[in-house]
Amino acid sequence: MKTPAAHAAAANRAGQVRLPRPNGRVRVLGVDPAAAGPTGYGVVETDGREFHMLRFGTLAAARRGNRAGFAARLREIHELVCGLIAEYAPDAVAVESAFTALNMRTALLLAEVRGVVQLAAAQGNVPVSSYSPREVKACVAGYGHASKQQMQIMVRAMLGMKQTPEPADAADALAIALCHIHTSRARARLEAIAPRPSSKPGNRLE
Repeated sequence: MKTPAAHAAAANRAGQVRLPRPNGRVRVLGVDPAAAGPTGYGVVETDGREFHMLRFGTLAAARRGNRAGFAARLREIHELVCGLIAEYAPDAVAVESAFTALNMRTALLLAEVRGVVQLAAAQGNVPVSSYSPREVKACVAGYGHASKQQMQIMVRAMLGMKQTPEPADAADALAIALCHIHTSRARARLEAIAPRPSSKPGNRLE
């Protein structure tokens, strides 16, 4: 029986192409990577007006152990992301970037976690975007230093959820997906109104 990772790799080798969704819907997988704590994930879909949560959760925190244990942790995260991509076929994967205040050892471990997330996305032919914690908070809560609780409340409101998403790591992953959707829209609007360079000879710089 094929694992989720094997299914994703097979789809990639077959040149699978994601067709546009009905009514222009966009689906994004958000990932909140963690070196020691739970890794959060969340899938959000939007039609341009409303946002819907399709799934969210966490991969339990790794037990403290040796390097071999961390390698197994990386495999679990890779298989999780591959499985989510195979099941939900997102149009994009959004991942939180490393926090600059982390110590060197933690930052390096987190970079490895981000690496396996990006690898899984690449194997599924899904583009990846990264956002800093401050960018995500400013986009979703309107304040770059919003608390975990404030983020959970805003995510619940934006997605019309009946209950506050728990744990906070899963709510963060949903926030990352929302941040990508809003940022992509803003970028597209700017590109649409930006003046195009003139090809007239008189406007060329020599």
